[in-house]
Formats: sequence, structure tokens, C-alpha cells
Amino acid sequence: MYFVASDPSRQLISSIKFGYTMRLDRILQYLLPKDDKFYLLLEESISYIDQAADEILKISSASSEERANLVIRIQDLEHKGDDVTHKIFSELDSTFVTPFDREDIHLLASELDDILDYIDGSIRRITLYKIDHFPVELINLIEKLNMSVKELKRGIPQLRKLENSEVLREVIRKVNDYENDADTIFASGIAELFDKETNPIEIIKLKEVFVALETATDKCEDVANVLETILIKHS
Repeated sequence: MYFVASDPSRQLISSIKFGYTMRLDRILQYLLPKDDKFYLLLEESISYIDQAADEILKISSASSEERANLVIRIQDLEHKGDDVTHKIFSELDSTFVTPFDREDIHLLASELDDILDYIDGSIRRITLYKIDHFPVELINLIEKLNMSVKELKRGIPQLRKLENSEVLREVIRKVNDYENDADTIFASGIAELFDKETNPIEIIKLKEVFVALETATDKCEDVANVLETILIKHS
């Protein structure tokens, strides 16, 4: 006679196996020599995002020629960011032990890449649509995005020292606050746009830029959420 486990029994066995595997991974992470490559790659990724966030700050006062140069510089940064993301994915495939869960490293790299993609998309729209008038809310949204990125640049290196988590907790809190501010700015900007702009084409153009920038701030919060997940797992 063979014993066939019921569904709840199978779930329990699977949970035990999963928990054992997770504990084994954590033990290996602590015992084996630390490898800096993932820290270095993530820090490189956020450095490109930080540079792009600084470049897009200049857009509202830039001439047509300067705008073209800004687009080229941000496009170059976006390509460099893509290269780093692919390097991270490749290292995940070939590395036996990672400094923290490989799923979190993969997600963190992807979310960082998304921020840069949306910064690149925002400045491309501004230039292609030949937007000359910048509502104050649009400028405020760009500034709030820059502030969020600055916090993430401060936070990513803290992954090296998760046992001292106060700085990282502060970064996470600030990024969440900035994203809430960005939501308010976005709503106000869209309301003003519909209220005061009479040209429907301009409304469409500006709304697309607003959405791209607001999405970039959302992605900053997504990165902060991944950082918080990592912090919780290692607390």
C-alpha cells in the first residue's frame, strides 16, 4: 500500500522544503566570501540614472541646440544603463551565491532600468513635440523626480551594510514622500492643463510628458519598495 499525500500535506512539505532552501541560501551568503560585483553594478546603474536626472533638470531653460545635446547625453546614459542591467542578469545566471536573494537583485536591476527608460522617454517627447512652454507643475515634477533619484543614489550603497539600516530606512521614507508629492503635482498639473489650455494638440502633448515623468517617480518608489523588501529579509 502506498501513502498518497493530501493536497494540504503536499503544501506543507513544499513549504518546509522552501523554508529549508531559503535558510541554506542565507547561511551560504554569510559564510562564503563576499563578492562586490553586484554592489558595484547596482551603484553604477544608479549613477547613470542620477546623471540623467540632472540633465533633464536643464530642459526648461535650454535652447533648441542645447535640448538636442541633452537628448543625446541622456540617450547615451540610457544605453550605458541597459548594458549594466544586462551584466547584472548575466552575473545572476553564472553566480552560485549572491549577497541577497537573486530574485530581489533581478527586480531591483529591472526597476532601476525602468527609471532611466522613462527619463529618456520624457525628454524625447519634450523635444519631438517642440514643447516651449513649461507649466510650473511640469518643472516641479522634474525637480521631484530628481530629488527621488538623489535619495536612491544615497540608498543603493547602503545595501553593503544592511545591519546598519537607519540611512536606508530614511531613504525609503523620503522616496515614498516624494512620490506622494509627485502624485499631487501631477493631478494639479493635469487639472490646470485642461482648465487653461485651449489647443487640444498641446493638451495631448503635455499630458504625455506629464504621464512619463510621473511614471518615472512611480518607478523610484518601486525601487524603494524592493530596497525595503531586502531590508526586511535581512533584519
